[in-house]
Amino acid sequence: MIPKTVSRLIVLFVLMSAGMPLWGQSPVSVVRIKYDGGGDWYGNRTTFVNLFRFIQENTPAATAEREVTLSILEKDFFKYPIAYMAGHGNIKFSDAEALRLREYLTRGGFLWADDDYGMDVHFRREMKKVFPDLEWLELPYSHPIYRVQYRFSNGLPKIHEHDGGAPRGYGLFLEGRMVAFYSVNTDISDGCEDPDIHNDPPEVRRSALQMGTNIILYALLY
Repeated sequence: MIPKTVSRLIVLFVLMSAGMPLWGQSPVSVVRIKYDGGGDWYGNRTTFVNLFRFIQENTPAATAEREVTLSILEKDFFKYPIAYMAGHGNIKFSDAEALRLREYLTRGGFLWADDDYGMDVHFRREMKKVFPDLEWLELPYSHPIYRVQYRFSNGLPKIHEHDGGAPRGYGLFLEGRMVAFYSVNTDISDGCEDPDIHNDPPEVRRSALQMGTNIILYALLY
């Protein structure tokens, strides 16, 4: 019997290689959220250039060359199956943005939030506007996001020091489906950037690219 994850990958890759759009958008891309509040939503400029290239070189998945940047209220926001946000500081969602992000995630969208170090308290506060009744749950190391393509037996890889200690991966679940993944105390996005930006060792950078691949594939498959 073919494992469920493998069978899902096969279906995904067949659809993508046939040029069939996912969420009306093919090849697959990510929408970077342009948010208010003063935080640096625009950081990690080379993250998705490198991550998408890595995915193309190591899986049959078809991706765009880089991400698209939109605010939550822009009309094309719903065209993309995966939304991404990161930063070091304050984040602010208007009531309209919180409502629309909730609709996006409820209708099948997926959010990856990566704490660059310093956005945690602001991000958690704003996500309470989106889903007041949901709580972030730390994912066990056995969760599929840690093994969908590359196996991370100890959960998220540690990319940058930040607060020291182990990195943390949290999920936000709506009716059994994980609608958002939050990576904390590691900075996967920085690890995916051009090697001369942060001077990460090759093995550390590769682990970031592999984990980023897992996150993208998980969002498409589950």
